[in-house]
Amino acid sequence: MRGFINTPRDIARELARRYSTMTHEELDMLEQILVPMKFARGEMILREGDICRNIYFIDHGLVRQFYFKNGKEVTEHLAEDHTIFMCIESLFQEIPSRLQVEALEQSIVYAMPKEKLEVVALHSVNIQMMYRKILEESLIISQIHADLMRFETAQDRYTKMCKLYPQVVLRAPLVYIANYLQMTPETLSRVRAVAART
Repeated sequence: MRGFINTPRDIARELARRYSTMTHEELDMLEQILVPMKFARGEMILREGDICRNIYFIDHGLVRQFYFKNGKEVTEHLAEDHTIFMCIESLFQEIPSRLQVEALEQSIVYAMPKEKLEVVALHSVNIQMMYRKILEESLIISQIHADLMRFETAQDRYTKMCKLYPQVVLRAPLVYIANYLQMTPETLSRVRAVAART
């Protein structure tokens, strides 16, 4: 597997760029709590029954969040390079997660332990702002997915996913894209064929 391309300092700067401006001292505080982790393709990052204790930032890689319903896997989220993922209910209620997270590619992920993040946030308005914006983003992503399922046709679901997450569509196995869009692989094949013609 490739070594770490970005240092914890690089990731702290990236998080500051995306979510909140920070002083050098605040970057130091954030850098000190970041935990680099490597996952091989197919490796589990979080299993059902684990308690999610971190917010995760993907340096590079692709991950899938899923759960089991009536014995079948349901893909809830697909996350790629430079995006955040977490199991929010488990994280905040400190209860065993019903969600599981699997690396679909070799992935380098930086964990921000919630407990440590909250301690440094007490001393920094900018880190508090970053924390809040990360949570807002996570809720918005969940809402977008819920609205896709509620209101859009199969064709529109796929088209919107291509616009919102073009790299995920290119890189994720089609079976998981179909599952995420709540359609069969056969339906997805038909939808993709129509999209290719338009």
